[in-house]
Amino acid sequence: MDKNELRAWLRLSMTEGVGNDAARRLLACFGSPLAVFEQTEAALRQVATAAQAQALLNVPNELAVQSVRTHQWLMHQPDTYSHALWTLGDPLYPSELLQLTDPPLMIYVAGQTDRTMGNAVAIVGSRNPTPQGAQTAEQFGEALCIAGLCVVSGLALGVDGAAHTGALRGGSRATAIDQHWHTVAVVGTGLDRVYPRQHQALAGQIALHGLLISEYHLGTAPLPHHFPKRNRIIAALGLGTLVVEAALKSGSLITAKMALDLNREVLAIPGSIHATQSHGCHALIRQGAKLVENAQDVLEELQLAPQQQVNLLADALEDEEDAGSPCDEHPLLTHMGFAPVSLDALQARCGLDTATLQAQLLTLELDGAVGRLPGGLFQRLGTA
Repeated sequence: MDKNELRAWLRLSMTEGVGNDAARRLLACFGSPLAVFEQTEAALRQVATAAQAQALLNVPNELAVQSVRTHQWLMHQPDTYSHALWTLGDPLYPSELLQLTDPPLMIYVAGQTDRTMGNAVAIVGSRNPTPQGAQTAEQFGEALCIAGLCVVSGLALGVDGAAHTGALRGGSRATAIDQHWHTVAVVGTGLDRVYPRQHQALAGQIALHGLLISEYHLGTAPLPHHFPKRNRIIAALGLGTLVVEAALKSGSLITAKMALDLNREVLAIPGSIHATQSHGCHALIRQGAKLVENAQDVLEELQLAPQQQVNLLADALEDEEDAGSPCDEHPLLTHMGFAPVSLDALQARCGLDTATLQAQLLTLELDGAVGRLPGGLFQRLGTA
C-alpha cells in the first residue's frame, strides 16, 4: 500500500473510541479507510455513534510518528525473512481470524510471509511449568510439527517457549511442511521489540521458519491487558487448543474458553494431583476437554488426514528404537515414578542412605533425567 493508504489504516485503528467492530461497519459502508475520512460527520453518524463520528474527524496525536515508524519498518526487509502488514480484506489475512467477533483491523507480521499455515494446533500453558511440563510441551511441539501441523503459541516463558522450541526442532526433521510455517508466535507487543527479552534468539528462529504476529502498533510496550486479548488470536488460528499445564486461574484457561466459543477442540494433558500447575487441566477434563496422553491423541481428536498420523507413528517407532530397552533405565527413576516426590518419600521407596541417594539424584539432575521443584521436591523428566 502507498503512504496515504497506510496512514488511513493507522488513523482508523488509532482513533479513540472506535474499536474493531465499529471500524468494520465503517469499512463495510464506505469501502476503505481513505473513504471513511472523506465523509462528513452526518454521514459517519449513520454508521457510528455521535462520539465516534466526532472522534473520526480528529487526527490522533501520534499518527504522524506512527506512520513514519511503520513505513520505515515495512521498507526495511531483512535478508532471511520479511516484514508485512496484512489488513482486513487482504488475501493474505488469515481467514481463521474472520470467525472472531472482533478480528484485528490489521496485523503486523514478520517471518516467512510467502508460506502458509496449513493445519495448526495451539499449545498453551503455565509460564512457570514443572520441569516435566516444560519437557512435555517441547515434545508435543516437536511431534505435532513432524506430523505436519503448525504449532501456534504466544512466545511467553514456560510452556509457550518450549512448544515453539519443539516445533522448530520438529520442523527440521519434517518433510511434509516445507511450504508451511513450523510455528506461529502471537505476541502482545509491537513487532519491533521482543518480550520477554530471554526469547530474543527464539523469536529470530521463528522468523526464519515460521511467523510472528501482532495486532499492536510498533513501539507498543508489553502491557498486562494485551496478553489476554491476544489469546483470542491464538485460539482462532488453531483447529484446537492443547493445554499442557495451567493453574485454575490462568490465561491458558481463558484461551481454552475462547477456543470453545469458536467451536474449536480443547485438549488437556493430565498431571500430578500435587502440582497446582495441573489443576486447571484437570478442571478442563472434568468439563469435557479431551484427555491427551500422546500426540496421536491430538491427531485423532482433530480428525486429521491419515497420512499425518502415519508420519507421526513412523517417527515414534524410530524414537523408540533409538531410546533402547526399558531395562537400561536407572533404578532410581523407577522408584520415582512421574509425580513430584520428596527426598524422604523417595528414600523410603528405594532404601538408599541419604548420601548415596543425594549423589544419584545429582547425577540424574545433571543428565537431565530429573528436575528439582520448589519445596524440596524432585520430578522425573520422562517422555510424553
